[in-house]
Amino acid sequence: MLPWEFNILLVSVILLLKKIYANELTFELPDNAKECFHDNLKIGSHFTLEFQVITGGNYDVDLELKSPTGKILYRETKRQYDQIEKTAEEAGVYQFCFSNEFSTFTHKTIYIDWKVDGDPEHEITQPGPRVAESALTMIERNVERIHENLEKSIDYQTHHRLREATGRARAEDLNQRVQDWSLGQFMLIIFVAIGTVLLLRSFFSDRKTSNMTWNR
Repeated sequence: MLPWEFNILLVSVILLLKKIYANELTFELPDNAKECFHDNLKIGSHFTLEFQVITGGNYDVDLELKSPTGKILYRETKRQYDQIEKTAEEAGVYQFCFSNEFSTFTHKTIYIDWKVDGDPEHEITQPGPRVAESALTMIERNVERIHENLEKSIDYQTHHRLREATGRARAEDLNQRVQDWSLGQFMLIIFVAIGTVLLLRSFFSDRKTSNMTWNR
């Protein structure tokens, strides 16, 4: 007979693996470029796509989501952040594309979180360890509660890091603009000062020349 601790561990692993198949990715999208991603889903799979533009330009991007038959499920232009939740009505390869083709000189850094729930390819169907039914129900409830709390903690941490990265990028961009503006103002002041000195010297040179001519 398997030890009680091993039964709990095995049930926990099975429940965690059955829950959700997810992918997180941060990538750079060059200017005037388009990047597409694909995933093969079954009918009835519930999928969630969350994205956020972290850095670049006005922090916006175009997104288009297509079904296997080419049906447009989602299309938005110049979005900074969004979350799309759909249920697959067709079996096949789903495609979502990020486009930065409207930008000619700024690249973007984009974070995406792709989650799929209910896809048989990502679920475990083998029976779990043999334990008491009441104990198994209690274990399932506790493990599911722990799993949900862990997912919430991960989501909070991820969003906090994204906000921190976006804020830092904005601060660095503002700092660079302030430095450029200050340098421009400094150069303008130097040019005005030099021009004023030269202008005053020309006034005195003209008067000195006219006095010498009058004395002659």
